[in-house]
Amino acid sequence: MKKKKRHGALALLEFNTVASGVLASDLMVKRSPIALLRCGTIHPGRYLCLIGGSVASTEEAYATGVEFGDSQGSLGGRIFLGDVHPYLHDAVLGTRKDLAGDALGVIETRSSPALLSAVDAAIKSTPVMLGEVRLGDDLGGHAVALLGGDLHDVEFALEICAERAGDQLLDRTLLPRLDHGLRELLDGGTRFGPCPAFEPDGAEYPEEVACAWEG
Repeated sequence: MKKKKRHGALALLEFNTVASGVLASDLMVKRSPIALLRCGTIHPGRYLCLIGGSVASTEEAYATGVEFGDSQGSLGGRIFLGDVHPYLHDAVLGTRKDLAGDALGVIETRSSPALLSAVDAAIKSTPVMLGEVRLGDDLGGHAVALLGGDLHDVEFALEICAERAGDQLLDRTLLPRLDHGLRELLDGGTRFGPCPAFEPDGAEYPEEVACAWEG
């Protein structure tokens, strides 16, 4: 079985303007041999740039982006992960995992770099499963992660996230016993558009209401 390729380090930079973010991306990729893994606009008018590569090359490019952003006053947030957890590495690049354990923790931050910092610390300290990570897209610039596992572990993970995120923490919730139907929906993702309907046995659905729209 072919092993999934992982980068030794990741860095995420959030710029307050699209113009400065595009220029910073160009400067970083010209500075050292890194990969531009994901770059683009997020609400409200910001620009995210995720880079990866060896620890040395990523750190060098990251320093270039930070220096430029600071000089322009356009850097909204940043995080360098020189020893990124494999779960977080894969989740940031779009890999989803089914939630494990009875409990679910949801962590939401005001910025994407803050979420990566918080989640990386939490999953390195607790045996929770990282189900999903969403950065900025369709979230008004916020970032969200789902953490599953045993109640004690998820509770501790959320505490770590809150401490690490600081004033960037927007909200956190703990579901001690996640409903089975909701679990199935969340395993498919948290986006509203593609979410399938879940109608458990016994759900109230009066026939007269169902037929009211029929001719």
